[in-house]
Amino acid sequence: MGSHDLLFQAFIYLAAAVIAVPLFKRLGLGSVLGYLIAGIVIGPNALQLISNPEHVLHFAEFGVVLLLFLIGLELEPGRVWALRRTLFGLGSLQVILTMALAAAAAYWWMGLSWHIALAAGAGIAMSSTAIGLTSLEEKKQLGTPGGQASFAVLLFQDLSVIPLFMLLALIAPSAAHTPTDFWAIPRALAVIAALILISRTVLQPLMRIVAQTGMREVFFAFSLLLVVGVSIAVQSVGLSMELGTFLAGVLLANSEYRYELRLDLEPVKGLLLGLFFMAVGMSVNLSLLISQPEVIIGLAVLAVLVKMVILFGLARLFKLARREAMLMAAALSQVGEFAFVIFNVALGKELLPRATYDLLNAIVAITMLATPLLLILHERLVRVDRSARAPDHIEGSNNVIIAGFGRFGQIVGRVLLANGTTATLIDNDPNQVELMRQFGWNCYYGDASRLDLLEEAGIADARLLVIAINDPAAALAMAKLVQLRWPEVKVVARARSRTDAFDFRELGLQPVRETFHSSLEAARQSLLALGESAAVATRIIQHFERHDSEQLDAMRKVRNDREAVLNLTAQGRQDLKALLTAEREGSISKP
Repeated sequence: MGSHDLLFQAFIYLAAAVIAVPLFKRLGLGSVLGYLIAGIVIGPNALQLISNPEHVLHFAEFGVVLLLFLIGLELEPGRVWALRRTLFGLGSLQVILTMALAAAAAYWWMGLSWHIALAAGAGIAMSSTAIGLTSLEEKKQLGTPGGQASFAVLLFQDLSVIPLFMLLALIAPSAAHTPTDFWAIPRALAVIAALILISRTVLQPLMRIVAQTGMREVFFAFSLLLVVGVSIAVQSVGLSMELGTFLAGVLLANSEYRYELRLDLEPVKGLLLGLFFMAVGMSVNLSLLISQPEVIIGLAVLAVLVKMVILFGLARLFKLARREAMLMAAALSQVGEFAFVIFNVALGKELLPRATYDLLNAIVAITMLATPLLLILHERLVRVDRSARAPDHIEGSNNVIIAGFGRFGQIVGRVLLANGTTATLIDNDPNQVELMRQFGWNCYYGDASRLDLLEEAGIADARLLVIAINDPAAALAMAKLVQLRWPEVKVVARARSRTDAFDFRELGLQPVRETFHSSLEAARQSLLALGESAAVATRIIQHFERHDSEQLDAMRKVRNDREAVLNLTAQGRQDLKALLTAEREGSISKP
C-alpha cells in the first residue's frame, strides 16, 4: 500500500467519523451506532471507498485492548476479587447455557452436524467487549450493579478462550492427526505469573526512570510499549490480548503513574475503538443480507432474544434488581468480535463450511448493530436522565474546592461562604449545575475525579478539598490521588456507608458519614419524645457516638472476615446495652 493510499484511507475514516458520529449523537442514537453505520456506508459492499476491512479490523482490535487496560487501571486487585462470585458463577453459567442452547438449536432445528453446531454455539456464547463496555461507559452505567456484572461476564468470556480453542481442536475432523496441546493452560499460567512478578519488581522503578526524563512523548511511547509487549506475551500462549492487558492494568492500579497512563492512552483508545466499530460495519456482507434477508435477520434477532433471556434470568438468579438485569441483558445481547476469531479457527480446522462461516459472520455483524438500539430502549424504559456534555472551563482558583454540589456539598459551601471563604464548585450532574446557577452559585460542570480537571481547578495551590460526590469508588480514588500528589492539601470526605468509611479511614482520613449525625439527632428527639430529660438524652447520644467510632475502627481491621464482623456486631450490641444501662443507673460520671 502506497503512502497516498494510506493517507486517502485515513481521510475517509476521519471524514466518516466526523460526519456520522455527531449526527447519531444528536439523534440520541449514540456514537457506537454512528461508527457502525459509517463503516457500512464506506465499506466494500456500499460505496466501496475501503476494500479490505479485515486488515483494518485486526489493527483496530488494539482499541479493545487499550479499553481493557484502562478499565484494569481503575480496578485494584481487591475489587476484582470482590467480583469473583459474579465472574465465575454468572460468567460460567452464561457461557455454558448459551453455548449449549445455541448448539442444540443448530443441531435439532437447522439440521447441522453436531461438531458444526458446537463450533457455532461457542461463537454465539461470546459477547462484544468493545460494544458492551463502550456503550455502558458512554451512558455512565458501567459503575452500576448491572454494568459491573456485565464487565465480570465479559471478563470470564476472555478467560474461556483457551478451553474453547482446545474444544475446537478436539472435535475437529483432523483431530485424530493433530495432537492436542495440553500444555496450553500451564504455559498461560506461567506467563500470568511472570507478569505479576515483573509488575511488582521491575516495572515501577522503570516507569519512574522514564517519568524523570520529563518528556511526555517518551512516557507516552513507554505506555504503548507496555501494552503492546503484554499483548504479544499473552497472545503467544493462546490467551486473548484483552485478558492479558486487563491483568496488566489491574497490577498497575496502585501505581503512582496510573493517572498519566490513563490520560496518555485515552485519546488513542477512543480513535482505535471508533476505527474498530467502522471495520465491523464494513464487514457486514450486504450482498448476502440482500439475498437471504429473512434468514440472516431472523437468526440474528433470535440469537439476540435468546441471549437476553438467558442473561436476564441469570442476573435475577444472582439477585440483581430487574432494572440492572435488563441493563446487562441489553449490553451483552450481541454476538461479540471474538466470534469472528472462533469461526475463523473453526474454518481453518475444517469444522465450518465456507457458506456457514459467511452466514455466521453476517449474523454476528447484525447483532452488533442491534445493541446500541437496545440500550437506548432500555434507557428510555427506565427513564434514566443522563445528559452528556464537555466539562466547563474553570476560570480562576480558590483555596477550597468542593467536588459535588448536591445536598451535602451545598451545606458545606453555604457555611464557608457565610464565613467569608469562597470555593470552586464542581458537579458532574448538568441539571444540578444549571439549577445552582439559577440560585446564583458559580458552579462548574465536570468530573472532579479526573486529574486534568483537578489541576485546572487549581488543586496544586488549594488548602482544602471537600469530596462530596455521590460515587464511592470515584471519591476514594480522588482522595488517594490528592494524598499522593498534593499531600499538603487537606481532605474532608463524605462517606455514604460504613464500608466507605472503612476505606477512607485506611487512608488516614476521618470521613463524615452523610446521614450519621442527622440520624443521631433523630434518635435524641426520639428519646425526648419517650420521656427522657434533655441532659440524659444528650449523654446517651454522646456515649453511642463514641462507642460507634470505636467499633468502626475494630471492624475495619477484620472487614474481610464476615464471621468476625458478625461477632463484633453482636458483641457491640451487648456492650452498648450495658453502657446505656449503666448510664441510666448513674454509674457513669457526667461529662
